[in-house]
Amino acid sequence: MDDALLYSRLQFAFTITYHYLFPQLTMGLALIIVIYKGLYLKTNQLIFNDSAKFWAKIFAVNFAMGVVTGIPMEFQFGTNWAQFSERTGNIIGQTLAMEGMFSFFLESSFLGLFLFGEKLLGKKLHFMTAFLIFIGAWASGYLIIATHSWMQNPVGHEILANGKFVLKNFSDLFSNPWLLPSFFHNQMASLVTTSFVIGGTGAFYLLVKKHHQYGLLFLKTAIITGAISTLSVAFPTGDLLAQQVAKKQPITLAAMEGLFDAEEGAPIVLIGQPNMVTQRLDNKIEVPNLLSFLTYQRWNAEIKGLNDFPKSEWPTNIPGLYYSYHIMVGLGTIFIGIMLLGVWYLWRKKLELQRWFLWVLLFAIPFPYIANTAGWYTSELGRQPYLVYGLFKTADGVSENVSAGNSLFTLLGFVGLYLVLGFIMLILVGKIVYKGPETTIKTT
Repeated sequence: MDDALLYSRLQFAFTITYHYLFPQLTMGLALIIVIYKGLYLKTNQLIFNDSAKFWAKIFAVNFAMGVVTGIPMEFQFGTNWAQFSERTGNIIGQTLAMEGMFSFFLESSFLGLFLFGEKLLGKKLHFMTAFLIFIGAWASGYLIIATHSWMQNPVGHEILANGKFVLKNFSDLFSNPWLLPSFFHNQMASLVTTSFVIGGTGAFYLLVKKHHQYGLLFLKTAIITGAISTLSVAFPTGDLLAQQVAKKQPITLAAMEGLFDAEEGAPIVLIGQPNMVTQRLDNKIEVPNLLSFLTYQRWNAEIKGLNDFPKSEWPTNIPGLYYSYHIMVGLGTIFIGIMLLGVWYLWRKKLELQRWFLWVLLFAIPFPYIANTAGWYTSELGRQPYLVYGLFKTADGVSENVSAGNSLFTLLGFVGLYLVLGFIMLILVGKIVYKGPETTIKTT
């Protein structure tokens, strides 16, 4: 890999990893704010309205950071990846433009009305602004993932003699079998992050004995939404997406599982280290036959290994793909355990009495971000060495006139700038959390 390609890939990887720290929380918070506003509309209990406005402040900070960090990625399509944009712009340009024109403007416009127009709008219209923010946030995610799904499973196109991709059937873009499993898997993963952030905040309030009623509400909300979302990430959304990988990208499945040779009754590996020299997994702990059953619903079904495919088609970073996948799955399993234990304590009405569990929720806040990042790395590393799977290689998409030095210089600039922005963002959110909700009820 030449230096220009390497630095361009590192730059995009860094900027998109950092950017996605923010949308995953805003998409989940958009739903929570709607739920709180709906409960306020139904019950007229002020605690729900106060909670909605509290989380809307954190939503606004995250939304602003998402916008600031998202804009450079759009420019990189033209600066660092001009060949990719020129060849595929007729397809991906449509979904990206729709995301900007419809979803982003819908979300940003009604966010202003929600934050500053409650007295003017009244209860019902204020709820509608929250609902439209939610629609905008999730539609934005849908259109971005429609683009991503086409890159993973290109459909409805033809390639002209000059190498450019053009869309033959617009409806194929949105009926891509990869799209819905990927979208709902992503949205449930976003809700997992949101649940842990809300739960950790509620746990913090109960531990320091501040804003008790709000802390308890946040905790209950987090446990309910967290239990639903953590289970949904695994099944059905994760299972459906894994079936698409097995069907459309069997070589990716083999790399994710560290499977070098075809096996009938292939196992699920819990722990192991891929050894690229000997082409086997070292120190592995596995569950026999389970991979075959989960993939094809037959215990003895054959799963193809990496050696069944040409090495030129192997993912370019098999250890990175393997570890990303197993980090995602491992953390996801832990999240299910935490939330189901929380449901048990909630049902027994002992949730706030379990101080050790409150500490677990508080310190667990960063880990859904790690799991989401690992999940996206799994998806992106699995597609390599292609930008458009099976059709357009990554090495062919980089800009010809951007040098390695320019890419490295701007990469270092992004790292420095984003660290400063991240520090400012943590201070702002920390102040909001420390101050707590602006209460209109008597709290203890």
